[in-house]
Amino acid sequence: MGDRKVGSSFEGILKGLTGLVDKLGELAEKGDQLQKSGEIKFKGGEKNLKGLYGFSFKVGLGGDDVKIEPFGNVRKDKESGEAVVQEIREPIADVFEEKDYTLIVVEMPGISEGDVHIDVSDDLLTLYAEKGEKKYRKEILMPSSYLKEKMQVSCNNGMLEIKCVD
Repeated sequence: MGDRKVGSSFEGILKGLTGLVDKLGELAEKGDQLQKSGEIKFKGGEKNLKGLYGFSFKVGLGGDDVKIEPFGNVRKDKESGEAVVQEIREPIADVFEEKDYTLIVVEMPGISEGDVHIDVSDDLLTLYAEKGEKKYRKEILMPSSYLKEKMQVSCNNGMLEIKCVD
């Protein structure tokens, strides 16, 4: 019910990312980050859905550490192979390993701390947040196992921060 097929609009977003290879080469030299996203609007059915797709590409100094992370609510359907828009968005997240703790920063516009539900199983952190029509879900593989009781959670203007202490 919550999924919509995405045709050439999705392909248009991907075509809009021309020159990406050159930019990635520059990033590898500098150790920088690139983030691109696009939005697709759909009308019809019970609701108007917005398709949001993007990625974050991070390169460490010298290009040794490369990480590509997609975000949004446009996914490839496993059965049909076609792109679909889902009601639940996957937010962008960053994991910072500090000396005494691990910090997770997640962008979830429109969400406050009380809207966030956290589940921890070994080294897998699952976040779910819902407020009105905004729904987010993210699974994050942690560098090690943390107890939920030792996590400090704060949210300000849709920026969720989770500080994990050993």
